[in-house]
Amino acid sequence: MSTPASLTAFGPDFPFDFEGWLTHDAGIGSIPASAHGSEVAIIGGGIAGVVAGLELMKVGLRPVIYEIGRIGGRLRSEPFSAAPHIVAEVGGMRFPLSGTALWHYIDLLGLESRDFPNPLTAAAPTTVVDLEGQPHFARTIDDLPPVFREVATAWDSALEEGAHLSAVQGAMRRRDVAALKALWNPIVEAWDDRTFYDFVATSPSFSKLSYRHREIFGQVGFGTGGWDSDFPNSMLEILRVVMAGFEDDQRFIVGGAEQIPRGLWEHEPDDLVHWSAGTSLSSLHSGAPRPGVAALRRVGDGGVEVEDRWGHKAAYDAVLVTTQSWLLTTGIDVEESLFSQKVWMALDRTRYMQSSKTFVMVDRPFWKEIDPETGRPPISMTLTDRNTRGTYLIDNGDDQPAVILLSYAWAADAMKVVAMTAEERAQLALDTLATIYPDTDLRQHIIGEPITVSWESDPHFLGAFKGALPGHYRYNRRMHSHFLQDDFPATERGVFLAGDDVSWTPGWAEGAVHTSLNAVWGIMRHFGGSSPTTNPGPGDVYRDIGPVELPDP
Repeated sequence: MSTPASLTAFGPDFPFDFEGWLTHDAGIGSIPASAHGSEVAIIGGGIAGVVAGLELMKVGLRPVIYEIGRIGGRLRSEPFSAAPHIVAEVGGMRFPLSGTALWHYIDLLGLESRDFPNPLTAAAPTTVVDLEGQPHFARTIDDLPPVFREVATAWDSALEEGAHLSAVQGAMRRRDVAALKALWNPIVEAWDDRTFYDFVATSPSFSKLSYRHREIFGQVGFGTGGWDSDFPNSMLEILRVVMAGFEDDQRFIVGGAEQIPRGLWEHEPDDLVHWSAGTSLSSLHSGAPRPGVAALRRVGDGGVEVEDRWGHKAAYDAVLVTTQSWLLTTGIDVEESLFSQKVWMALDRTRYMQSSKTFVMVDRPFWKEIDPETGRPPISMTLTDRNTRGTYLIDNGDDQPAVILLSYAWAADAMKVVAMTAEERAQLALDTLATIYPDTDLRQHIIGEPITVSWESDPHFLGAFKGALPGHYRYNRRMHSHFLQDDFPATERGVFLAGDDVSWTPGWAEGAVHTSLNAVWGIMRHFGGSSPTTNPGPGDVYRDIGPVELPDP
């Protein structure tokens, strides 16, 4: 009996094998020798910008990366000042193994990873679920009261009833494009204009249970925290995450996720065209990216002029924008004719989720010290309906300081603390946790200053990631397909889009990588290049296997 193939992010909207394209012996493509050395502006040095820069450099172009902050974007590992080798993952912190395009680059760099300690998983030896003032200690879900198993079973059943989960994942595992399209396209039509809460509330499995079951599901979710902050979102956003296995088999990067973009920035590929051995993105930039961008406008010869924040101007034949889309209407002066009005509508209607995290560094992973009388640790991974929502324990080794993510909150819960300082947020979280663990003095273990983030208050991000609302599918499709520019008028060619908010899976680095590679194909084509016929690129097959186009009466 054959072993089923591993589940990967093969679709469901665009079932293209990005990892296979990257690793094919024929390479991803080439450009004419006359274009070698041509400059391409890349706005944003996050994972999308750095991946695009690396791949464009490899085919002979010269990426010029503009970054207003530091390389990494929302893969940001903030060091504690008292111990700089200990970091707080203020951005992306857990990476599913099904995201194979991202893992292609992680493996390229040889980074060490470990299972992420999500609640109720083997990597988190113990979990406390605290609801309505009642804490429940558990090692597995079966240690919780039966109502929690009923909720988990109802969710699994709802996914089968309303979205054919097993069949969709089976098609994704087999890379069966026809079967996947036959299943997924009707789901898009059925659920584009309906919310996550609608899906849960109307499912037969949940309908026969009490409201309390839905409430528990919203507060606890199915392993990594509550999902009620996502209840207003389009159900399609949730289905994509579940179907691609993004909530399962998650890993964290030892030493910090920022090592991924920083490592690619310094990486010296051995399969370069045009550039000499030892060339890296860093060396092409003399060690530092260009400043942030203030304006984009068309110039007389058809190129696009990029003006940085200090007034320096340079013209490029192609520009890749990887910033969050709202910055194109709020933070950068963009000539309106560079995008169609339909694309502008899509960019402007993008809706972002708020997210806050507050971390402290502690003297050691003291939660491994089991009380001999109770048989329990002094604190566990914690899910709660209180303001901390999710508390995570990060072990850096018995002889190293550890990290507690005191509070990981979304949407309205994140907005409750947006005006607070890091110290105030930490005190609030510690007071909350003291009600759950009254016999544990967490403060005695804290060393150094707390670290916090609210992505919505950062002027260079304006939110954590896209959270599409019902009816946003057509907007997403316009942004995702923007790299196909053959039919564009001349005034709209040459500016490309990438980033997780352009992708179908916002908030996941895998989606950012997918859109980055789409843009790489589009930019190669813009310079007269192509992918080999033995290894067609995403643009070569998009019209055959691309996302379904909903009617627009």
